[in-house]
Amino acid sequence: MLGNPKLTARQQQVLDLIQNTMARTGAPPTRAEIAAELGFKSANAAEEHLQALARKGAIELVSGTSRGIRLHSETLRSIHAARSGPSGAGNPGSSPWVLPLIGRVAAGSPILAQEHVEQTYSVENGLFQHKPDYLLKVRGMSMRDAGIIDGDLLAVQATREARNGQIIVARLGDDVTVKRLRRTASTIELLPENPDYPVIVVQPGEPFEIEGLAVGLIRNTMLM
Repeated sequence: MLGNPKLTARQQQVLDLIQNTMARTGAPPTRAEIAAELGFKSANAAEEHLQALARKGAIELVSGTSRGIRLHSETLRSIHAARSGPSGAGNPGSSPWVLPLIGRVAAGSPILAQEHVEQTYSVENGLFQHKPDYLLKVRGMSMRDAGIIDGDLLAVQATREARNGQIIVARLGDDVTVKRLRRTASTIELLPENPDYPVIVVQPGEPFEIEGLAVGLIRNTMLM
């Protein structure tokens, strides 16, 4: 188990930034974003703090991707406990969140239809800043550089609204996909986080709907 690693003030700032960015956008920040936000002279300085956090067991670093940062479930719990007041959703002893795990989605049917639910997980209350409505099993590597890879479980809050830059679950006709949203004055674009995959441009009149917003990411092994 992780326990409570003793962090320096700077390491705690980096950890807080990672947590806040993941809660806001559904993906961790890049080294350059950490450096810019916290006033480091270079991305290398951010990397040094990330390596220190990894050695202390607060995070896991995934090689080969600029956003390859994972928060351990124990880290998420300790951060949440430190920020929670004496009451609320994250109050120790509160009932766990019971979340359905959604596998393959049949064409044209609602994501939360019973036939899509592979199993149900109990997740510690307050594990994420925003309560998800379900877990979606990620398939493929189109979001690899956002730290989201095949087999991961994406925590999703059901909503029809999202801002530019947020990672969403979108329905395009009969297909459901996870991509980063970009709206312009004339188009809607769904951006992959892997240069091997094309940008999806939603054409006028093409069936499109936002199904949910990514609010966190966990590995399947965290729930075993």
